[in-house]
Amino acid sequence: MTFSGGEDFPASLLLVGAGRMGGALLKGWLNLGLDPARVHVLDPALSAEMQAFCAARGVKLGAPPAPPEVLVLAIKPQTFEGAAPALAALIGHETLIVSILAGKTLVGTTAYLPGARAVVRAMPNLPAAIGAGITGVVANAAVTSQQKATAQALLEAGGAVVWLDDESSIDAVTAISGSGPAYVFYLAECLTKAGVAQGLNPDVAARLARATIEGAGALLAATPEASPAKLRTDVTSPGGTTEAALTELMGGDALADLIGRAVAAALRRAGQLSG
Repeated sequence: MTFSGGEDFPASLLLVGAGRMGGALLKGWLNLGLDPARVHVLDPALSAEMQAFCAARGVKLGAPPAPPEVLVLAIKPQTFEGAAPALAALIGHETLIVSILAGKTLVGTTAYLPGARAVVRAMPNLPAAIGAGITGVVANAAVTSQQKATAQALLEAGGAVVWLDDESSIDAVTAISGSGPAYVFYLAECLTKAGVAQGLNPDVAARLARATIEGAGALLAATPEASPAKLRTDVTSPGGTTEAALTELMGGDALADLIGRAVAAALRRAGQLSG
């Protein structure tokens, strides 16, 4: 991240859509040193909370007087087509478009914004709202190395950034990291229900499930040199309780097969939405 005066600091930025994800990114940019005087927010449905935040931080509301260096698209995908004509009038020849619109391809974005040349498509996930996410990113051929660095700096406000060689990989990113948090939340639900079924107080079961997943994730993050398989083995004593549980989960690759089918279903749906 090279904010606070670095060369990747955008000279001007227009954020279109400041809902949950767009608003979280805006807060992250300002916390990292982006000058609020360089930022405009365009959102006809801006929440009262975000209006107050922008006023307090000196972020301007409405369209900028000149084409921005960067335009970040963070509106609901289904509203893009209707908003596109007004947005197209705000784009300059050198404007970089950073789109986090799910299902909107690079070609599809430029089709609705004919003045746009350089477009970056990003797929963040929900933890990006607290700066703990990961975003898969792909750029079209018009994006320069400097624009790529600017996009990376902006998207890192939400967490890690992974650049993809081909846009076709975006659907797989969507199925793994985009939808993935829901899989983990469901695991927490299932652990809680199992705990209650074994006689635990529901609040205790929920606390145990939540803390277990939080702790396991923290350990995974703290030991990048260890594979998930190695960590699983470390906690599995031969003949112990964990081995007994894993025998049920892994017997005949039952869980692996289920997760594989779930990811494949998500990937198919992502392809349908992009089509």
